[in-house]
Amino acid sequence: MPGFEIFGDQEKKEVMDVLDTGVLFRYGFDNARKGHWKAKTLEQKLCEKTNAKYAHLCSSGTAALSIALAACGIGAGDEVIVPPLTFVATFEAVINIGAIPVFSEIDETLCLDPDKLINVVTSKTKAVIPVHMCGAMAHIDKIKDFCSKKGLILIEDACQAVGGTFKGKSLGTFGDIGCFSFDAVKTITCGEGGAIITDSRELYEKADQYADHGHDHVGGADRGADDHPILGMNYRISELNAAVGVAQINKLDKIIKIQKKNKQAIKHEIAKFSDISFRKIPDENGDTSTFLSFFLENEERARNVAEKFAENGVTGAPYWFDNKWHYFKQWHHLKQLNAASKLPLELFKNTPDYNTVFLPQSDEIMKKTISIQIMLSWKDNEIKDRINRIKKVLKG
Repeated sequence: MPGFEIFGDQEKKEVMDVLDTGVLFRYGFDNARKGHWKAKTLEQKLCEKTNAKYAHLCSSGTAALSIALAACGIGAGDEVIVPPLTFVATFEAVINIGAIPVFSEIDETLCLDPDKLINVVTSKTKAVIPVHMCGAMAHIDKIKDFCSKKGLILIEDACQAVGGTFKGKSLGTFGDIGCFSFDAVKTITCGEGGAIITDSRELYEKADQYADHGHDHVGGADRGADDHPILGMNYRISELNAAVGVAQINKLDKIIKIQKKNKQAIKHEIAKFSDISFRKIPDENGDTSTFLSFFLENEERARNVAEKFAENGVTGAPYWFDNKWHYFKQWHHLKQLNAASKLPLELFKNTPDYNTVFLPQSDEIMKKTISIQIMLSWKDNEIKDRINRIKKVLKG
């Protein structure tokens, strides 16, 4: 991770296809584009890769989440259960659709604990968004069962887990809609981009329309002939971004294979330390291996190791408990409801004070957690050097 580490002739070829036509817009200009439809091609490849019936490409993972929420009819006053360990986009999308994020505990998968969801369900709960964090899956089967029993919509945030599976089934296909990100540092990248997948024709059509100002896309080459069945936004991706993604998705299996090899090399060595245990992964075979996450015996030891990693050149090893982008504890802008628009503030008049949200189980897990990012470009000697640096720190 990320896919830009292996940019090459394939990406250049796909991009030049677009530049040679001069058509950067994903719709229309049928004759001028000379048969090149990069967004449509990537959507088809994503369906083939995930075995989903429908896919819609969009401008980002954040856009994908916003589109999914809108397509599922979630809006003002609805409560959506989310984890406290995720990228801020998960709760931002909920807020921007007019709904209310409600935080529930994670477990040692670093994803939502299915057994704790019941504690935060209310009469206003409409959906659950589990996040397949750091490339591996939540207990998605148990979460799906819970949503089915409670009549809740299940939206999978698989933005960090493209290519991941659980018992042979692609992450993103367990819920009503699954969301992916293809931003600059994801496993495969478009530079900027995202996608939703679903098996529902109705949800797909709503997503397709909402992402492009409500256009129904039945006018063909004449965009002005489109009708507008619903109100929408502009979450379109360009053909240039999609072109990069077409080349990248063809490399996905190779990328995951390299990540698994590099991760296993490091894991094998640090497993020898008795004070280390590893993140629980419900299906190791389905892990994309973008991170190696492990637990130390207490917060003091974890903080010390994180500091020593930085001092000894072990880069890409976040201590999530203090991370300002990914863990609830540091989301001061959310706790203070610092919004540019007045709309979210009006909707939040009757919400709980996020300053008082208490997630003791999540805190205890995150205090002890360190993750090591797994890179594609490491050579064998670089992996050995990294292992030696890690072992030096762990020996203390």
